[in-house]
Amino acid sequence: MPNLTLSQYDLVYNALSFTIAAMGAAFVFFLLARNTVASTYQRAMVLAAIIVGIAAYHYVRMFTSWSTAFTVSGAIYTPTGEPFNEAYRYADWLLTVPLLLVELVAVLHITGQQRSGMIARLVIAAVLMIVLGYPGEISSDVTTRLVWGTLSSIPFLYILYVLWRDLGAVMERESAEVRVLLRNLRLLLLASWGVYPIAYLLPLLSIDPATALVARQVGYSIADIVAKPAYGLLIYAIARIKTQQERGESSEGTIPAIA
Repeated sequence: MPNLTLSQYDLVYNALSFTIAAMGAAFVFFLLARNTVASTYQRAMVLAAIIVGIAAYHYVRMFTSWSTAFTVSGAIYTPTGEPFNEAYRYADWLLTVPLLLVELVAVLHITGQQRSGMIARLVIAAVLMIVLGYPGEISSDVTTRLVWGTLSSIPFLYILYVLWRDLGAVMERESAEVRVLLRNLRLLLLASWGVYPIAYLLPLLSIDPATALVARQVGYSIADIVAKPAYGLLIYAIARIKTQQERGESSEGTIPAIA
């Protein structure tokens, strides 16, 4: 672990703290929002709450680990010898990334064998993506990091293929309003997931180790906020619109006040 300036340490400290708050607030919102959508879509809201709840727990552990990994000495933070436990992040992803994909399927007009088949393919690919990326994440060897990063990108590309090909066909059965949100959801997922490989590759670039560490932790935190609470809000908007359409209500104000 490199020495950090006060601002570098505080940037990661505050990013982790903000992410905990975002996940906790989203957890409460999604639980309350469950009662504002039709029973068909309540499972998606429960999944959204579980996802941010799991993430909040792991971010608390990372926050604690970061706090104990450094001690202030004058104008710098020096490593205490207690390692910063990056495994919490991968444990979180291993649980939440498959659930994010199941959450998406839960608000679509997919039933029976087609639904179970799509879920199985997406979950297996998501687990492989995370598991294959971890050996490279914890390695300082360039070749090892590149090999495992490349292997991890194969299931990642497969997930995108399924989302664009199979989901594209399903989207045609949805209303125009829902199709727009689903397109935005796919783009949001692509944008947030695109941050992860960039952060993953930072240690391979000719960047100061302290800068690379800080950029990686802040980048991962921002991506997690986009990929979990923000993603869940789009899922909620889709569920609200579909609920209103099924009930013959107006779809204005898809995120209403919750009593």
